[in-house]
Amino acid sequence: MKPVALETGEPSRVPPQIHKGNKGISILDLVLRAVAIVATLASAVAMGTTNETLPIFNQFIQVKAQYNDLPTFTFFVIVNSVVCFYLVVSLPMSIFHIVRSGTRISRVILIFLDSVMLALLTVGAAAAAAIVYLAHKGNASANWLAICQQFNSFCDRVSESLIGSFGAIVGFIVLILLSAIALCRRP
Repeated sequence: MKPVALETGEPSRVPPQIHKGNKGISILDLVLRAVAIVATLASAVAMGTTNETLPIFNQFIQVKAQYNDLPTFTFFVIVNSVVCFYLVVSLPMSIFHIVRSGTRISRVILIFLDSVMLALLTVGAAAAAAIVYLAHKGNASANWLAICQQFNSFCDRVSESLIGSFGAIVGFIVLILLSAIALCRRP
């Protein structure tokens, strides 16, 4: 065997790589927040402006269905408004992450606050979805009649507002996952 000469000297220093993927994640975060703003705002406005009036026997006796007749729908509007406000307030932090993609503390704060808003939005949407289900199907054992056969446009509008809210829920889940991925990457 021949002896192998080892080269002595300074070990090569490789500069740390900055993941440019965090910048892409931050841009996607900003876009998802903007989409969630539109979804929650549209849900709150659609539910908050929902009403329908039906004449019963003649034009003098009318039955009116409004969102604020049910406290669950009022809660839904408030929750979507609060979450929409939070998303608008969180936009500057999302823009900050585009400029400085290596920040960690602000991402942890966003993950925490996004999780709280996700829970709040899920509670509001789930409660409203339960009432919408009862409005469509009714409940014979509770003597709750299905009202959607009479109030078609009211029920359609309420159901459409739920779609926006559940879309925002999916957006929040993706936002939390994106922030977690950005935190896991080493700058």
